[in-house]
Amino acid sequence: MADCYFNYNGKVVSGPDGVLPAGNRAYLYGDGLFESVRVINGRPCFLDNHLNRLKLGLEALKIKVLPDFSFELLEQEILTLIEKNKIKQGGRVRITVSRTGKGYYSPEDDAGIDYLIEANTSEHNYFKLNEKGLVLDIFTGMRKQVNALSCYKTINCQIYIMASIYAKEHGLDNALLTNDSDIIIESANSNMFIVSNGVLYTPPLTDGCLGGTMRMEVINTALRHDIKVYETSLRPQNLLVADELFLTNAIQGIQWVSSYRQKRYYNSMSQRLTTYLNEEVSVL
Repeated sequence: MADCYFNYNGKVVSGPDGVLPAGNRAYLYGDGLFESVRVINGRPCFLDNHLNRLKLGLEALKIKVLPDFSFELLEQEILTLIEKNKIKQGGRVRITVSRTGKGYYSPEDDAGIDYLIEANTSEHNYFKLNEKGLVLDIFTGMRKQVNALSCYKTINCQIYIMASIYAKEHGLDNALLTNDSDIIIESANSNMFIVSNGVLYTPPLTDGCLGGTMRMEVINTALRHDIKVYETSLRPQNLLVADELFLTNAIQGIQWVSSYRQKRYYNSMSQRLTTYLNEEVSVL
């Protein structure tokens, strides 16, 4: 097998050995952020949106970016790594950024950032709607708190891990998360939408869901095709009267849900939106 290259702080290296130093704050405290970017036709999709969210997340975490780093440089390094790993069609990129510096919970200095870029191929080039609908239920073991960091992809992902374990243990494909007010906000790895009478509804960021790049793209795509979209709080009773339920994330695009408890769903809107998304990314 050929070596897979990755980029650590601007240096392209290969091989299976780790590169993170023992004092890395991502490893010690989960002090950082990450972005997962879909690659189609060898090009990263919606990269500007990912980098913008990363920038806003760094500001929210009060992680300072030093003058020798720029997001323009990061973008070029992503493109270079995709080429280096010979990803000509479908793939995925993960960008992990953490705070540097010594200290425990309180950093002793503002030394800047560490970043790691990974790039791998994926099975499909374009977004592909799942043939078999997902089966899901609500994860009740933990609730996600609503705070200033709720909408960012921090590397502290314990609640999503526990929800994924719950789904696996109960024979589910995914699990829905709620906030402290028992409002359904997202799944273990995706944002969520329901469809009622041809109208899309999705939880607002103020309810604590991740500010997903695919969530934003689906909203914009729907509006461009004259499909109404409303951001509104969703409870279990809303799911029980919906016509469709689907999940969205940057890597998989749209995944339709076939059942929630005893409720069964269609997937016509999911198919329609997936077609629109592929039409858009084909000309990027």
